[in-house]
Amino acid sequence: MSTTTSNPSSGRAMGDLPYKPLSRNEIAFLLAQDLPDGSVVNLGIGMPTLVANYLPADREILLQSENGILGMGGAASGDEIDLDIINASRTPVVLLPGASITEHTIAFSMMRGGHLDCSVLGGFQVAENGDLANWLTAGSDAIAAIGGAMDLAVGARKVIVMMEHVTKDQSPKLMQTCTYPLTAAGVVDHIYTDLAVIDVTPAGFVVRAMLEGLTVETLARKTGAPLAISDKLVMIHRNAQGNPEYKQN
Repeated sequence: MSTTTSNPSSGRAMGDLPYKPLSRNEIAFLLAQDLPDGSVVNLGIGMPTLVANYLPADREILLQSENGILGMGGAASGDEIDLDIINASRTPVVLLPGASITEHTIAFSMMRGGHLDCSVLGGFQVAENGDLANWLTAGSDAIAAIGGAMDLAVGARKVIVMMEHVTKDQSPKLMQTCTYPLTAAGVVDHIYTDLAVIDVTPAGFVVRAMLEGLTVETLARKTGAPLAISDKLVMIHRNAQGNPEYKQN
């Protein structure tokens, strides 16, 4: 495993090939393919709810929603739309065969009681020790919105964060230390961004996969903490159908 340090400057490094960051739907597609068969998963508000639209047909992945759905499907359309059946982003969704509806306290008991294999959350910042900040920024117009994120962050067996790698002004969102108020400390296991898939380990951030055409040096400059590169690093490219997938470097 090799290590590289971060550099806050922006710009494309010598050796970069043309690359196009993943869209939010492409991040969701890639993450959905990595969810194991038989897992019980909660999808948090925002970007994570997109994952429901890309679950592999040959796997049984049971989606739980904090509003009381167990057996949630993807986005509803046309006559499927029922405004009482919504996900965390308030988007109408379908119910899969066998789905159940519970009241709120039962849903939160599932979340807090260790019954979720995985929670997928959005993030404003993630620190190299796994700290997560995803409910309030430092902006003057920021609105606090914690929802069930604290429960999900500490109640699930594994926490995955989906986020863009940098902010709109190109500031890193992967940090040595979070500067925003924490949702939970030391909880994040994996991070899926528009540039890379990164594991959070006791030694810090380890890049497991990165976008084809992107150099390690550029990724490091867009990251606010040191990066280690996995010995099993794979590249992310778009296949003939335009979907992201892994290929050996």
